[in-house]
Amino acid sequence: MHNLEGRKCLVTGGAGFIGSHLVDRLMDAGCHVRVIDNLVNGKTDNVQQHFSSPYFQFKQATVTDPLDINRVMQGIDMVFHLACLGVRHSIQHPFENRRVNGEGTLLLLDAAHRHGVKKFIHCSSSEVYGSAQFVPMTENHPTEPCTVYGASKLAGEAYARAYHSTYGLQTIIIRPFNTYGPRSHHEGDAGEMIPKSIVRALNGKDILVFGDGKQTRDFTYVEDTAAGLIAAAENDAMAGKTFNIGSNFEISIKDIAEKLIVLVGNKEARVDCTENRPGDVNRLYADPSRFMELSSWRPQVSFEEGLKKTVSFFRNHPKGISALLCDESGRNW
Repeated sequence: MHNLEGRKCLVTGGAGFIGSHLVDRLMDAGCHVRVIDNLVNGKTDNVQQHFSSPYFQFKQATVTDPLDINRVMQGIDMVFHLACLGVRHSIQHPFENRRVNGEGTLLLLDAAHRHGVKKFIHCSSSEVYGSAQFVPMTENHPTEPCTVYGASKLAGEAYARAYHSTYGLQTIIIRPFNTYGPRSHHEGDAGEMIPKSIVRALNGKDILVFGDGKQTRDFTYVEDTAAGLIAAAENDAMAGKTFNIGSNFEISIKDIAEKLIVLVGNKEARVDCTENRPGDVNRLYADPSRFMELSSWRPQVSFEEGLKKTVSFFRNHPKGISALLCDESGRNW
């Protein structure tokens, strides 16, 4: 185990949801943090508190530009690669999604190798599995992604493994299951169920459940996911391996919707079961035991506590709840 104080870390997608929480933790740990983000989904507001620090740098750029990547990789000890385009985006834009998630990962790995980066933590996704064939899902579960997003994340994993086996770059692949919490995306095709539902319920609108709502997910609070990425970076024994991060429980989408209506407390909101989403997986339920055996990482925030924190974030958002609703697109594919 190693302390990360003083390490020079590059966080791709560092102004995004999970990325910005990771940046907060790295800054608290005394790291020098450089963020690259094209602000398609990320927001400078998420990392604004660090702009005055001499240990923080931000560059608006894309991971598909080799010149930008070469510049930001200089002097870096460790890469946390989180930049991506999401699962709903891939339904309408498969080639752009593949380019960012697949080719962007390969460009970063190559630059990291050339610049002598010591460790590369690749943030993948449980979407590489597709729907559960057995539960809980270990890292040996078959990878049969249902979307181009899942396929492109799996391609990124394959590139990371190749750079480890061929060039000796210490890569670690982390597969977070569903992450939620403050700063999560409710907007456009990046919007996910929990933040979208909170924004709708706060405004007295029906919560949209696509399909019958019996689909299950394994949710982890965002600060726990960020802590897991750091735990991976601190552990040399994880190099060349793949790990799940999840809470080892499952809950149905409809049950979440009903919990949120109670938490929000707006009696005008109802659960509206509507059309199925294309490429939606039926069941996700993580087995994170392999990761937990090699680290001290454990989820710290219960699902109920995390939901309360997330509702509070959106309820008190400086834009106001009615303005947030204008960015929420309902059917987002």
